[in-house]
Amino acid sequence: SVRSLADKKIAPFAHDVDSNARFPQEAFDALQSAGLAAAHVPNEFGGEGADALGVVIIIEEVARVCASSSLIPAVNKLGSVPLMLGGSQEQKKRWLTPLAQGKGFSYCLSESEAGSDAASMKTRAVRDGDNWILNGSKKWISHAGFSEFYTVLASTDPEKGSKGITAFVVEKSDSGVSFGAHEKKMGFKGSPTREVYFDNVKLGDDRRISEVGGGFALAMKTLDHTRITIAAQALGIAQGALEVATKYAHERKQFGKEIFDFQAVQFMLADMAMEIAAARQLTYVAAAKSEKAAADLTFFSAASKCFATDVAMKVTTDAVQVLGGYGYVSDYPVERMMR
Repeated sequence: SVRSLADKKIAPFAHDVDSNARFPQEAFDALQSAGLAAAHVPNEFGGEGADALGVVIIIEEVARVCASSSLIPAVNKLGSVPLMLGGSQEQKKRWLTPLAQGKGFSYCLSESEAGSDAASMKTRAVRDGDNWILNGSKKWISHAGFSEFYTVLASTDPEKGSKGITAFVVEKSDSGVSFGAHEKKMGFKGSPTREVYFDNVKLGDDRRISEVGGGFALAMKTLDHTRITIAAQALGIAQGALEVATKYAHERKQFGKEIFDFQAVQFMLADMAMEIAAARQLTYVAAAKSEKAAADLTFFSAASKCFATDVAMKVTTDAVQVLGGYGYVSDYPVERMMR
């Protein structure tokens, strides 16, 4: 099971991954060999064909022991969903097959001046005969430099605003692609986050996903399907913190008894468990709606991400409180989970 794999092959390295801000290679190898690094890839392209709920459970169970490692399946799904939604059969075979074999896939939407306001992006793709010339940069890109493939959103007609944005697949080996320094982050330290630079990158039209000008709609639809993976991460982090706090409450003795026996601690743990259960139900419902591409998916995917991340912040903060001074030091994982 994914939980067993996470406990045996990922958890032992989580502290080292975080403290040295290094890529969790052990987790990647374990997930890849089990077919879980990109389980969403359909069977016909060599993947497991996991549905949205299956991927949520994989991410949740990995995040329970190592948040950085949970980004491996999450980023691979985010990067490749545009291709799954808008790509041709030939394009899917070309890029989903190597993804299933272990080549990473990242998503390039945000820019330094265009984060939430994605439609104001400055990255440009200009037609050059049968090709496109791509120039610009993307910021906050998870697994930049590690992934082989990148879904890049670029403006192909600035006059049209969001209707003038087109999606392309860029490969790390393409001439003109380079990467910035690693961001020094508060959390998820084992997951590389870097800028990606495009300097006159020449792309054939076979790199274009879906129609010209259809990129922004594709990007928004992609986020509808992938916000739930962030909810799953938050859920796993919260569950891991609750388990550590509950175990500690049974081990820690004060005034001749376990601190678990104090009602104040019981109230705290009960609230943590209740909120996690509520977040899990909302996230699983959102996953089911993703699978059906339900009309209200946008609301449920956003709601699950918002609610589960708030729950994770509260639960991990409370877990630090349950552990007292030990919650504040890296001997225990709750301070890492809180970050």
